[in-house]
Amino acid sequence: MLPTLTNNSTPGQTILAVALELSQKCWKIGLQDGLHEKPSIHNAYDEEPAKRVSEVDDFINAQKVKWGLPVNCQVVVMYEAGQDGFWLCRALKKLGYEALIIDPASIPVERYSRRAKTDRLDVIKLVNCLLAYLRGERDRMHAIRIPEEATEGQRHLIRDRGELQKEIQQHRDRMRKLLRTVGNWDGVGSGFETRLHAGEIRCHDGSALPEQLQERLLRECERLALAGKQMFALESTLIEQLPTPAQERMQHLRKLKGVGKVGAVRLVLELFWRRFNNRREVGSCVGLVPQPYDSGESHVDQGISKQGNRRVRALLIEMAWMWLRYQPESAISRWFIKRTVGTGANKRSKRIAIVAVARRLVIALWRYVEDGVIPEGAQLKAI
Repeated sequence: MLPTLTNNSTPGQTILAVALELSQKCWKIGLQDGLHEKPSIHNAYDEEPAKRVSEVDDFINAQKVKWGLPVNCQVVVMYEAGQDGFWLCRALKKLGYEALIIDPASIPVERYSRRAKTDRLDVIKLVNCLLAYLRGERDRMHAIRIPEEATEGQRHLIRDRGELQKEIQQHRDRMRKLLRTVGNWDGVGSGFETRLHAGEIRCHDGSALPEQLQERLLRECERLALAGKQMFALESTLIEQLPTPAQERMQHLRKLKGVGKVGAVRLVLELFWRRFNNRREVGSCVGLVPQPYDSGESHVDQGISKQGNRRVRALLIEMAWMWLRYQPESAISRWFIKRTVGTGANKRSKRIAIVAVARRLVIALWRYVEDGVIPEGAQLKAI
């Protein structure tokens, strides 16, 4: 006679695991309590988000009655991180459920060259992984940190600034390339729109621009002016829209030479909103940790993991180069110089070394923000 299955992490207490496979048309809902051979699968089709969440709630309550589970039994709901963001997690928590958002890349999959893949199979895989995760097998999936609503809202400010900056550059590049089609190599800096209206922008032989090209360039100038106006308005009020603790952290970071306004704002809003237990967590969060491949006689360095926040990772690489320029006497800069200057290191070796500098730098900045420890050999700006 087989013994009754119980949850190893919470003996004597049944936990209902619920996995959601999200899509625009339908949500697949998988439920499993660990006592049944197969999970229960349902579909939620309602077109309104709030009603679809209510469908999930109704399925969970109906399944608890069907399986004879206690009304107050613990229910854990999970879904993969994606376009839906965090709103569903917050909605489920308001209903009294424990909600988890999982990194999709952390879910183990079969390595067969051909394997069946459907939403039903996916939700079964998810709910089984969730049960294992709740039993203590933490390597089955990685739950991501969920920021508060205010913290998430503050990110839009710095991310919108980045998009506007990119849009402005795109408009200028597009106008420059359009001018090259008629042999004009002039720049498109300040005063370009005025010169365009005055007819001073000419073709390579001094003739007037084609009428259609002239109109297109004028429309590009209008869009460029709008993006520039929005950029100026956002930058002038960005700091004031943030809470006082965030502003204090930014000012604290900006005291260091080599750390500017944009870098300090992005680091605080994108990275230092969360708490880290050690330096390894900091490096892993920005994807700057090495990923070795060491199996049998194969020893390959796969480079960095490139996981986590790609915006912060790109920023840190730029800040690493600026740190070498403005903090040449710091321990981080001396470490870089020792391994690149006078050793025959080529450009590729320097690019590899700068990644290590970025990892050391973000750890040093984290210690500086959290504990006030100034990076070794670093200098502060003169007040």
